[in-house]
Amino acid sequence: MARTRITLVVQNAIRLTDHLIRVRLGGPGFAAFQPNDFTDAYVKLLFPGPEGDTTRTYTVREVDRAAQEIAIDFVYHGDEGVAGPWAAGAQPGDTIDLFGPGGAFAPRADADWYLLAGDESALPAIAAAAESLPTDAVGQIFVEVEGPADELAFAHPEGVELTWIHRGDTEPGRHLSSAVRSAPWRSGQVQVFIHGEAQAVMHELRPYIRKERAVPAEWASSISGYWRRGRTEEGFRRWKSDLAEAEKAAPAGV
Repeated sequence: MARTRITLVVQNAIRLTDHLIRVRLGGPGFAAFQPNDFTDAYVKLLFPGPEGDTTRTYTVREVDRAAQEIAIDFVYHGDEGVAGPWAAGAQPGDTIDLFGPGGAFAPRADADWYLLAGDESALPAIAAAAESLPTDAVGQIFVEVEGPADELAFAHPEGVELTWIHRGDTEPGRHLSSAVRSAPWRSGQVQVFIHGEAQAVMHELRPYIRKERAVPAEWASSISGYWRRGRTEEGFRRWKSDLAEAEKAAPAGV
């Protein structure tokens, strides 16, 4: 990710669903923003506070070069956290600094089919990937949200089936994992993108894809947690680091 610090200006903020807010950012700083070709392009947003900046990572939902704006979707659950409340209170003229964009995933044209799955945190990247698929693409998309009011329409090929999963008050990721594991498995080479709550993704879905379904790493390189229940982003980064070290130390085949 580019390490140039960019300042962008809030153009508008709109409520998309009960728990999703889209903020459009632009202004003179857009000239320094260099879009990439990844559908999971992300930026590091810097929220100022009394003890210094707090960094949060967010997917760029779309880049509008004509308007010189980027759009970022924020999951909002009241006064929890840093980014959601900021988005809820964002007004035109407000500014925010960021680094980026980075990214790692884009749909491959040589895949036979596609499997995209995640929760609200992954919805922007899933939607961007779905919109970039060939018109004749086939596959499956699973998105877990709290309830029907959190569904958000996005374009996808007719041959790619979209399934919304409503978790209600149950723990995040459980229903998503069950839906993916119980879905019919297509023949041919799949390309996989799965992100969301880390426990469900890393301990349930990644082993299912990589071991049970034997999908090679090059076709399933983007399976990771975006967040961890009960942890801040700083705590989540430490959790991911500890998990990576534990996996390196594990005997082969474990």
